[in-house]
Amino acid sequence: MTFHYLDSAADPRVADYTQLTDVHLRKLREPAEGMYIAESSRVLRRALAAGHRPRSFFLAEKWVADLTDIFEQYPDIPAYIGSAGLLEEITGFHLHRGAMAAMHRPAPVPLPELLAGARHVAVPEDTVDHTAVGCSKTPHRSRIAVLEDLTDHTNVGAVFRSAAAIGVDAVLVTPQCADPLYRRSIRVSMGTVFQVPWTRVDPWPASIEQLKESGYFVAGMSLGEGAITLDELVTQDHQNLVLVFGTEGEGLKPETDRLLDARVTIPMMNGVDSLNVAASSAVAFYATR
Repeated sequence: MTFHYLDSAADPRVADYTQLTDVHLRKLREPAEGMYIAESSRVLRRALAAGHRPRSFFLAEKWVADLTDIFEQYPDIPAYIGSAGLLEEITGFHLHRGAMAAMHRPAPVPLPELLAGARHVAVPEDTVDHTAVGCSKTPHRSRIAVLEDLTDHTNVGAVFRSAAAIGVDAVLVTPQCADPLYRRSIRVSMGTVFQVPWTRVDPWPASIEQLKESGYFVAGMSLGEGAITLDELVTQDHQNLVLVFGTEGEGLKPETDRLLDARVTIPMMNGVDSLNVAASSAVAFYATR
């Protein structure tokens, strides 16, 4: 492994990491260049475990020993090393979570492929011999979340973390939803955006019909009239269920609402009218698990 030691914030080799706090610049660069930033050693390891490919590594020298095994796996990927002050000058913030890496964005998963995977679970076979374990695909209860136009990267990351923790099979994000691979989304999710299968679904809400045709009951979390309670939805015991969560301010779009199989609400107490979307998703995921 060859390490490249930095002595200037203007070094063109680390352009991927320049001023990461500039939101406008990030939106322009990341999708166009097909990259995202994995921040912290834990997140980096989860990204690599998910099969994502690094473009480069970026770290202070004190973290090199902790990532020796990673560098050995990727001997041809450059690792840029600098002082804490220089790294902060380059990125625009204090780097205190180990390493960062510029990662290639994986190709989007087609919706039919994602749905097929969500409907089946891998079951180990021949587990007596741990050196020769095979897997079969067995149908199981499927739960999918849809994030409709969520604008807050923190909320997106929090929903992914709950989805991973409670066993949601996949997450769909609509065309205007915040990017799950934005640096803050990844950090809040603790890297679980790499563990939960997801894709961006377009067109929306027309894709609801595709979900229905695939055998899913599509329920929207709503405060609207005619909504059933979450307890009532659980009692219906749907084998394949999609839960749609609307944007933080306005909730679900009217055109989405018209296509739902059901509107679902979480009853509130003490004068509280609703929960934050991250909290409501965790409640809904657990109740319908």
